Amino acid sequence: MDRQKILIVDDEERMRKLLRDFLTRAGYEVFEAGDGQQALEIFLERKDLDLILLDVMMPKLDGWQTLTEIRRYSNVPVIMLTARSEEQDELRGFSLGVDEYVTKPFSPRVLTARIGVVLRRSASAREEILEAAGIRLDKSAHTVTVDGTPVELSFKEFELLTYFMENPGVALTRENILNHVWNYNYYGDARTIDTHVKKLRSKIGEKGELIKTIWGVGYKFEAE
Repeated sequence: MDRQKILIVDDEERMRKLLRDFLTRAGYEVFEAGDGQQALEIFLERKDLDLILLDVMMPKLDGWQTLTEIRRYSNVPVIMLTARSEEQDELRGFSLGVDEYVTKPFSPRVLTARIGVVLRRSASAREEILEAAGIRLDKSAHTVTVDGTPVELSFKEFELLTYFMENPGVALTRENILNHVWNYNYYGDARTIDTHVKKLRSKIGEKGELIKTIWGVGYKFEAE
Protein backbone atom coordinates (compact mmCIF):
# COMPACT_ATOMS: atom_id res chain seq x y z
CA MET A 1 0.00 0.00 0.00
CA ASP A 2 1.37 3.42 -0.97
CA ARG A 3 2.29 5.69 1.87
CA GLN A 4 0.40 8.96 2.16
CA LYS A 5 2.45 11.92 0.96
CA ILE A 6 2.98 15.09 3.00
CA LEU A 7 4.74 18.27 1.88
CA ILE A 8 6.41 20.30 4.67
CA VAL A 9 6.82 23.99 3.78
CA ASP A 10 8.94 25.97 6.27
CA ASP A 11 11.98 28.19 5.89
CA GLU A 12 13.49 26.85 9.14
CA GLU A 13 15.62 23.82 8.30
CA ARG A 14 15.58 22.61 11.90
CA MET A 15 11.77 22.62 11.95
CA ARG A 16 11.61 20.73 8.66
CA LYS A 17 14.02 18.10 9.94
CA LEU A 18 12.04 17.67 13.17
CA LEU A 19 8.79 17.20 11.29
CA ARG A 20 10.35 15.05 8.57
CA ASP A 21 11.86 12.62 11.07
CA PHE A 22 8.69 12.38 13.12
CA LEU A 23 6.34 11.97 10.16
CA THR A 24 8.61 9.45 8.46
CA ARG A 25 8.57 7.32 11.60
CA ALA A 26 4.78 7.66 11.59
CA GLY A 27 4.71 6.04 8.14
CA TYR A 28 4.29 9.02 5.83
CA GLU A 29 6.31 9.83 2.72
CA VAL A 30 7.67 13.34 3.25
CA PHE A 31 8.73 16.11 0.87
CA GLU A 32 10.26 19.46 1.86
CA ALA A 33 10.25 23.05 0.62
CA GLY A 34 12.09 25.99 2.15
CA ASP A 35 9.84 28.72 0.72
CA GLY A 36 6.50 29.19 -0.99
CA GLN A 37 7.91 29.28 -4.50
CA GLN A 38 9.65 25.94 -4.08
CA ALA A 39 6.48 24.54 -2.51
CA LEU A 40 4.44 25.47 -5.57
CA GLU A 41 6.98 23.85 -7.86
CA ILE A 42 6.78 20.58 -5.91
CA PHE A 43 2.99 20.80 -5.67
CA LEU A 44 2.56 21.32 -9.42
CA GLU A 45 5.07 18.61 -10.26
CA ARG A 46 3.77 15.85 -8.01
CA LYS A 47 -0.03 16.31 -8.15
CA ASP A 48 -0.47 13.41 -5.70
CA LEU A 49 0.14 15.06 -2.33
CA ASP A 50 -2.26 14.03 0.41
CA LEU A 51 -1.60 16.95 2.76
CA ILE A 52 0.50 20.14 3.03
CA LEU A 53 1.99 21.59 6.23
CA LEU A 54 2.41 25.27 5.41
CA ASP A 55 4.25 27.91 7.42
CA VAL A 56 2.96 31.49 7.25
CA MET A 57 6.11 33.62 7.41
CA MET A 58 8.46 32.67 4.55
CA PRO A 59 10.62 34.38 1.91
CA LYS A 60 9.64 34.77 -1.78
CA LEU A 61 6.02 33.72 -1.24
CA ASP A 62 4.47 33.73 2.22
CA GLY A 63 1.97 31.14 3.39
CA TRP A 64 -1.08 33.19 2.36
CA GLN A 65 0.18 33.71 -1.20
CA THR A 66 1.20 30.07 -1.48
CA LEU A 67 -2.18 28.85 -0.24
CA THR A 68 -4.02 31.16 -2.64
CA GLU A 69 -2.12 29.65 -5.57
CA ILE A 70 -2.67 26.08 -4.35
CA ARG A 71 -6.40 26.67 -4.07
CA ARG A 72 -6.53 27.71 -7.71
CA TYR A 73 -5.79 24.10 -8.61
CA SER A 74 -6.58 21.79 -5.71
CA ASN A 75 -8.48 21.21 -2.50
CA VAL A 76 -5.63 19.18 -1.00
CA PRO A 77 -5.84 19.44 2.82
CA VAL A 78 -3.65 22.22 4.24
CA ILE A 79 -2.58 22.69 7.84
CA MET A 80 -1.15 26.15 8.52
CA LEU A 81 1.76 26.50 10.95
CA THR A 82 2.25 29.89 12.57
CA ALA A 83 4.34 31.45 15.32
CA ARG A 84 1.43 33.43 16.66
CA SER A 85 -2.25 32.88 17.35
CA GLU A 86 -4.46 35.81 16.42
CA GLU A 87 -8.13 35.58 15.53
CA GLN A 88 -7.75 37.71 12.41
CA ASP A 89 -5.00 35.46 11.08
CA GLU A 90 -7.08 32.37 11.73
CA LEU A 91 -10.11 33.90 10.02
CA ARG A 92 -7.96 34.81 7.03
CA GLY A 93 -6.58 31.29 6.85
CA PHE A 94 -9.99 29.63 6.99
CA SER A 95 -11.37 32.06 4.40
CA LEU A 96 -8.60 30.94 2.03
CA GLY A 97 -9.37 27.26 2.55
CA VAL A 98 -7.21 26.14 5.48
CA ASP A 99 -8.31 22.82 7.00
CA GLU A 100 -6.52 23.19 10.33
CA TYR A 101 -4.50 25.86 12.12
CA VAL A 102 -1.59 24.97 14.47
CA THR A 103 0.39 27.48 16.54
CA LYS A 104 4.10 27.07 17.24
CA PRO A 105 5.50 25.69 19.46
CA PHE A 106 3.53 22.46 19.20
CA SER A 107 3.94 18.84 20.14
CA PRO A 108 4.90 16.67 17.13
CA ARG A 109 2.65 13.95 18.53
CA VAL A 110 -0.31 16.30 18.69
CA LEU A 111 0.41 17.56 15.16
CA THR A 112 0.62 13.99 13.89
CA ALA A 113 -2.74 13.24 15.51
CA ARG A 114 -4.27 16.30 13.83
CA ILE A 115 -2.83 15.24 10.49
CA GLY A 116 -4.54 11.87 10.90
CA VAL A 117 -7.86 13.54 11.68
CA VAL A 118 -7.64 15.88 8.68
CA LEU A 119 -6.70 13.04 6.32
CA ARG A 120 -9.56 10.85 7.55
CA ARG A 121 -11.99 13.75 7.27
CA SER A 122 -10.79 14.47 3.75
CA ALA A 123 -11.14 10.83 2.69
CA SER A 124 -14.61 10.40 4.17
CA ALA A 125 -15.82 13.62 2.53
CA ARG A 126 -15.06 12.42 -0.98
CA GLU A 127 -17.91 10.96 -2.96
CA GLU A 128 -15.85 10.55 -6.07
CA ILE A 129 -18.29 10.87 -8.99
CA LEU A 130 -21.38 13.04 -9.47
CA GLU A 131 -23.49 12.66 -12.62
CA ALA A 132 -26.61 14.46 -13.80
CA ALA A 133 -28.11 15.34 -17.18
CA GLY A 134 -24.90 14.62 -19.08
CA ILE A 135 -22.65 16.42 -16.62
CA ARG A 136 -20.00 14.20 -15.03
CA LEU A 137 -17.98 15.61 -12.15
CA ASP A 138 -15.05 13.68 -10.69
CA LYS A 139 -14.18 15.17 -7.31
CA SER A 140 -11.01 13.14 -6.90
CA ALA A 141 -9.54 14.00 -10.30
CA HIS A 142 -11.09 17.50 -10.19
CA THR A 143 -12.48 17.15 -13.71
CA VAL A 144 -15.80 17.93 -15.38
CA THR A 145 -17.19 16.71 -18.67
CA VAL A 146 -20.40 17.75 -20.40
CA ASP A 147 -21.74 15.09 -22.75
CA GLY A 148 -18.24 13.62 -22.80
CA THR A 149 -16.45 16.90 -23.59
CA PRO A 150 -13.98 18.18 -20.95
CA VAL A 151 -14.77 21.56 -19.42
CA GLU A 152 -12.15 23.71 -17.69
CA LEU A 153 -13.45 25.31 -14.49
CA SER A 154 -11.73 27.45 -11.89
CA PHE A 155 -11.48 26.06 -8.37
CA LYS A 156 -14.50 28.05 -7.11
CA GLU A 157 -16.55 27.26 -10.21
CA PHE A 158 -15.82 23.57 -9.62
CA GLU A 159 -16.84 23.85 -5.94
CA LEU A 160 -19.99 25.73 -6.93
CA LEU A 161 -21.03 23.11 -9.48
CA THR A 162 -20.28 20.37 -6.95
CA TYR A 163 -22.56 22.02 -4.39
CA PHE A 164 -25.36 22.39 -6.95
CA MET A 165 -25.06 18.76 -8.07
CA GLU A 166 -24.99 17.50 -4.49
CA ASN A 167 -28.28 19.31 -3.83
CA PRO A 168 -30.50 18.78 -6.89
CA GLY A 169 -33.93 20.39 -6.67
CA VAL A 170 -33.04 22.28 -3.48
CA ALA A 171 -33.47 26.05 -3.32
CA LEU A 172 -30.07 27.29 -2.17
CA THR A 173 -29.90 30.79 -0.74
CA ARG A 174 -26.93 33.02 -1.41
CA GLU A 175 -26.06 32.65 2.26
CA ASN A 176 -26.10 28.84 1.92
CA ILE A 177 -23.78 29.06 -1.06
CA LEU A 178 -21.41 31.52 0.60
CA ASN A 179 -21.22 29.38 3.72
CA HIS A 180 -20.53 26.18 1.80
CA VAL A 181 -18.41 27.23 -1.16
CA TRP A 182 -16.59 30.20 0.33
CA ASN A 183 -16.96 28.79 3.89
CA TYR A 184 -18.43 30.56 6.91
CA ASN A 185 -15.59 33.06 7.29
CA TYR A 186 -16.07 34.66 3.86
CA TYR A 187 -17.06 38.31 4.24
CA GLY A 188 -17.21 39.32 0.59
CA ASP A 189 -20.12 40.77 -1.35
CA ALA A 190 -22.75 38.13 -2.09
CA ARG A 191 -22.85 39.41 -5.68
CA THR A 192 -19.66 37.45 -6.27
CA ILE A 193 -21.93 34.38 -6.37
CA ASP A 194 -23.89 35.82 -9.28
CA THR A 195 -20.66 36.49 -11.16
CA HIS A 196 -19.41 32.92 -10.62
CA VAL A 197 -22.79 31.43 -11.58
CA LYS A 198 -22.79 33.47 -14.79
CA LYS A 199 -19.32 32.19 -15.70
CA LEU A 200 -20.23 28.61 -14.76
CA ARG A 201 -23.37 28.69 -16.91
CA SER A 202 -21.36 29.98 -19.85
CA LYS A 203 -18.71 27.26 -19.53
CA ILE A 204 -21.16 24.34 -19.37
CA GLY A 205 -23.10 25.61 -22.39
CA GLU A 206 -26.74 24.63 -22.75
CA LYS A 207 -26.50 22.73 -19.44
CA GLY A 208 -26.26 26.14 -17.79
CA GLU A 209 -30.03 26.29 -18.07
CA LEU A 210 -30.18 23.62 -15.35
CA ILE A 211 -29.06 26.25 -12.83
CA LYS A 212 -32.26 28.14 -12.19
CA THR A 213 -32.38 31.61 -10.65
CA ILE A 214 -34.83 31.96 -7.78
CA TRP A 215 -35.39 35.69 -7.58
CA GLY A 216 -34.86 37.14 -4.13
CA VAL A 217 -33.52 33.83 -2.83
CA GLY A 218 -30.66 32.26 -4.77
CA TYR A 219 -30.36 29.30 -7.14
CA LYS A 220 -31.59 25.76 -7.73
CA PHE A 221 -30.04 22.97 -9.82
CA GLU A 222 -32.73 21.03 -11.69
CA ALA A 223 -31.44 17.98 -13.52
CA GLU A 224 -33.83 17.00 -16.30
